[in-house]
Amino acid sequence: MYYPLGRDMADILSKHIPYAEATPEVTSASVDNSRLIATKRTDLALITAETGWNAYQGKSPFKNKVPVRALAVLYPDNLHLVTAEGKGIDKVSDLKGKGVSTGAPGSGTEAMAVRVLDASGLNPDRDMKRNRLLPTESANALKDGKLDAFFWLGGIPTAAIADLGIAPGIKLKLISHADVIAKMKGKYGPFFVRGTIPSKTYPGQEDDVAIVAVWNLLVCHQDMKENVAYDVIKALFDHKQELIAFHGDARYLALETQTSGGSPIPFHPGAIKYFTEKGLHIK
Repeated sequence: MYYPLGRDMADILSKHIPYAEATPEVTSASVDNSRLIATKRTDLALITAETGWNAYQGKSPFKNKVPVRALAVLYPDNLHLVTAEGKGIDKVSDLKGKGVSTGAPGSGTEAMAVRVLDASGLNPDRDMKRNRLLPTESANALKDGKLDAFFWLGGIPTAAIADLGIAPGIKLKLISHADVIAKMKGKYGPFFVRGTIPSKTYPGQEDDVAIVAVWNLLVCHQDMKENVAYDVIKALFDHKQELIAFHGDARYLALETQTSGGSPIPFHPGAIKYFTEKGLHIK
């Protein structure tokens, strides 16, 4: 999502800020983007809140603190825990002894899944039959009876999970895991928030499911001029319908999400100025 969303953001900024000429760049995602901000080789970047926190604090994989500032909270990544009726899984602890995919090696899904399991008192390598599959592979394995459950970190809805919900002989089941957020915050950082997979999101899903989520942020260097940061945020909010037309998750770019704890790093003064004008109180 980063590149297409960044590309269309660049179009909006170039069109609606008279002095701006924004160009999207292909990168290796959050960590790379934070390092580009640190060296001022890029002016704006999309990163996860977790990466932003680690960069701001100078924690691994960063050797030094990055003077990064938030401009806006954009959209959440939602951790799904997917199983099926008849698997005997009603909560995270029920994964013990089961066949579970924690996501592809090195993925955001895997990192988040391992932390949820740890906070639930489970070791993915000792307490379950661990697989490390992509979401479509996981859904197919669950459908074929080769897997009991899988994690997936992404948008709502996710096609592979929706397809699983209409597969013959499968009654999809999503497991809540928001109860471990406090433990995860205490151990890893303040970037975890409570999310919800609303009822009816997936076939057969009758109730809301409380989950762990992490937001994605638009960030800049702390040295960005205040008027530039202000103009960037004003342009994006004034013309967000242009983004929504191409990206469903752009609907999360809303004033109310800026104060819901999605950003663990300080906002830039230019962004604070804009949000204050809109009646928000952001430090």
